[in-house]
Amino acid sequence: MIFGKDIRLLNKHLNKLFCSFELSIKQLIIKTKSNFHEKNKHRAGYHLEVLCACMPQLKEFVFLNKFDTKTIDFANPKAVKALNTALLKQHYHIHYWEFPDINLCPPIPGRVDYIHHISQLLETANITNNIKVLDIGTGATCIYPILGVAEYNWTFVGSDIDTKSIETAQNIINKNKLNTHISLRHQKNPAQILKGILNEQDRFSISICNPPFYKSEREALEATRRKLKGLNREGAEVVRNFAGTHNELWYKGGEKAFIHNYLYESSLFREQCIWFSTLVSKKELLKDFYSSLKKLGASTIETIPMKQGNKLSRIVAWTFE
Repeated sequence: MIFGKDIRLLNKHLNKLFCSFELSIKQLIIKTKSNFHEKNKHRAGYHLEVLCACMPQLKEFVFLNKFDTKTIDFANPKAVKALNTALLKQHYHIHYWEFPDINLCPPIPGRVDYIHHISQLLETANITNNIKVLDIGTGATCIYPILGVAEYNWTFVGSDIDTKSIETAQNIINKNKLNTHISLRHQKNPAQILKGILNEQDRFSISICNPPFYKSEREALEATRRKLKGLNREGAEVVRNFAGTHNELWYKGGEKAFIHNYLYESSLFREQCIWFSTLVSKKELLKDFYSSLKKLGASTIETIPMKQGNKLSRIVAWTFE
């Protein structure tokens, strides 16, 4: 005979089981419904067990959340760095990726998405052989070049204004034996982007750029506070989960000023590069950029939308040919 207490206990267990099943279905939908490029290895989400087996140091940052799902604290810079290091090791055979904690730690899924979209753009333009890419602001992590070599075996030249970042990036190149595919150049004048880097002998298939988005440190900190609020960490110490130095995060005049400078200089080096491209975070700037490019003589302008989670962005690419 089943008593009232037993029925209530049974209902409680059934309800818990149903909620767990419903959550699993939702998580499955979230994992498979991805806006990443179809070639992106991370469309199905993270497999933390596999990543921890590849890089045991990641284990200390993994925990069970309230839904009994394994995850990491994405507001913790060290956890984010460990996760992305593991992704590089597991999926791209990058066995050494050391850089100072103050430097920006790039999220691998989003960075490799840019590479895949650029590959598709070049293929559509019938540029498929001997691909040579200029990476503007390659940073201490050298992330775009190492991903581009791993996925497509391209050749890269990376530029940066920070000598310490170049030293760190060169060490990553050396340790992973990528010297035949990646070389670095120092931009001595912070006000210039292509000037002082490109010369008459250079011939690039495309340039890529992830520009500094903020006008000042204050603006960058405000963006971090909004992100912490989204991670349910409102009121916590304002520490960027992906870190970043001032050279990587802000530029006088912000994203708008940087890209306008880039657009102008691209018109001066139209013979050295077939396509130019950049990430643009603020949609409201596009109209102004299109107008400038047309005045500068760009023959074709492409805009490639990118959506990663709740983040909306896009690639703007142009050519003078």
